[in-house]
Amino acid sequence: MHIEPVSSPYKADPKITTPAAGLSEKIGDPAVPAEFPKGILRWRNDRWADTVGLGTLPDEKWLAHFGRFEALPDNLPTPLALRYHGHQFRNYNPDIGDGRGFLFAQMRDHLGRLMDLGTKGTGQTPFSRDGDGKLTLKGAVRELLATEMLEALDVHTSKTFSIVETGEELWRGDEPSPTRSAALVRLSHSHIRFGSFQRIAFEQNEEMMHALVCYSLRELYAAEPSDNPAAQLLELVVPRIADLAASYMVAGFVHGVLNTDNMNITGESFDYGPWRFTPKWDPGFTAAYFDHQGLYAFGRQAEAMHWNLGQLAVALRLICEAEPLIAALEKFPALFQAAIVRRFLWRLGLNSNDEASDRQLVEAAERAMMAENIEIDIFFLRHHAKSSLDWQAGSEEYKKFLKQLDQYQISDTANPGTDIAVCSMHIEEVESIWDAIAKDDDWVPLDTKIIEIRKYSNFLHGK
Repeated sequence: MHIEPVSSPYKADPKITTPAAGLSEKIGDPAVPAEFPKGILRWRNDRWADTVGLGTLPDEKWLAHFGRFEALPDNLPTPLALRYHGHQFRNYNPDIGDGRGFLFAQMRDHLGRLMDLGTKGTGQTPFSRDGDGKLTLKGAVRELLATEMLEALDVHTSKTFSIVETGEELWRGDEPSPTRSAALVRLSHSHIRFGSFQRIAFEQNEEMMHALVCYSLRELYAAEPSDNPAAQLLELVVPRIADLAASYMVAGFVHGVLNTDNMNITGESFDYGPWRFTPKWDPGFTAAYFDHQGLYAFGRQAEAMHWNLGQLAVALRLICEAEPLIAALEKFPALFQAAIVRRFLWRLGLNSNDEASDRQLVEAAERAMMAENIEIDIFFLRHHAKSSLDWQAGSEEYKKFLKQLDQYQISDTANPGTDIAVCSMHIEEVESIWDAIAKDDDWVPLDTKIIEIRKYSNFLHGK
């Protein structure tokens, strides 16, 4: 499936770089890609392929690299299944790692950032245990929908780069089986997880911890390591994670499995399993059916990410004193609140007034959404650039919000007016899109939705 970019794509020449090769024996184990019966190209993200110089690959070469996983020229000769540990629902698990994917290639994008091409569903690795290492086609389609919608809502997310249907039938206990299979490739600004540092701390390998910290600083943050690189890294990571937590809230997104092995050191959202968008502003809304305690509920995601940062700090204690790490962690609440305000104003298409007024506006908006029982996406679009200031609210809380809204100026980058339809990604539509594929091999609803999301993205970004 090719979707023409709604806005002009960036163009870049291939800029191959493989800094992970220098760490390969320490951060991962060699992996052998599975051989698949078929290779049917279902999705190629030409918009992002252009940024790393791969947009002009013909489909046959695309399938060779991202369906059969023949190495890209002058890149990693052997895929690496990355090693890591992690807290899973706050229980430490040292028996995990890349069990159905690997780091396939690295390159620079149009901004000069180091980018990874990582896989999902490409067969067993040394960390697969009893799993088959495969991915359902439904899982791949769901990840595509999640990443496209989150990108439109300005969430720092991995990009679904490629989906190739592989022709196998998979059996899964939690969905109708047999079901179709796929190999997915994601473009991400690193696949180094909090759990990568936890594994090193577990093994008490100070030399390796220093190496991975310095790699992260130089390659992922373009920062030269200081005399205390661990504290320096945490100081950079905390604001990224605070902003990620805020972006989830303003998007109405629930990741579902915010374990430390699902937290990226660059603060980039990735690895989409049981995700959902909550229709209403409901702090208790959960995405995963197995999250019985609501640990990762909509309103608890910032708390979960802060806790995860604490576990990263514990790991970094291997090469750093506690005091500077604690100082970095203590900045999270204020950074999160500032990011919530900034992102609320962006989605409403407004300029900032002052810190106190801005915070009051956000609190009023939250109360208004709950009092009026309105869908999040409808609320933001209705009031984007103050397009419905005269809305007849039913609740007092909504009226108070409108009164405060009247005190704000429209941002120069906002699109006034409501000449665009509400674009949401609720579970019913996700299932409907998949049903069309599963029952009739009809990809039109998916194609149509991606075009709609990208048009909505241009609207939100003032294009």
